[in-house]
Amino acid sequence: MITLTEKASQKVREMLAAENKPDIFLRVGVRPGGCSGFTYGIGWDQEMKEGDHTFYQDGIKIVVDQDSYLYIQGTEIDYKESMLGGGFTIHNPNAIASCGCGASFRTALAEGKAEKCDD
Repeated sequence: MITLTEKASQKVREMLAAENKPDIFLRVGVRPGGCSGFTYGIGWDQEMKEGDHTFYQDGIKIVVDQDSYLYIQGTEIDYKESMLGGGFTIHNPNAIASCGCGASFRTALAEGKAEKCDD
């Protein structure tokens, strides 16, 4: 399951309302890349794909593709405000390592598949 904190849920609902497209949903996934092996992807989508996992929370439809779900099941998405703005943060219980910026991660399932940082 993928969950949203109260703040993240509120922000997503605000963003969905601004989009004014009743058929869109939040798609969460991962793709190869970054210093630690995978990077997160969060965005709007309106097309379901075979094997997608679907979750509903606070009226929000959250969809994760089959391959990504292996690496992010149990993940919690939060939203944090700061002096410079705000942004979503991801708390992935499967991550065993991540880059200093937190944008990429590695899991035990993908151990040994990570690329090396150039810096």
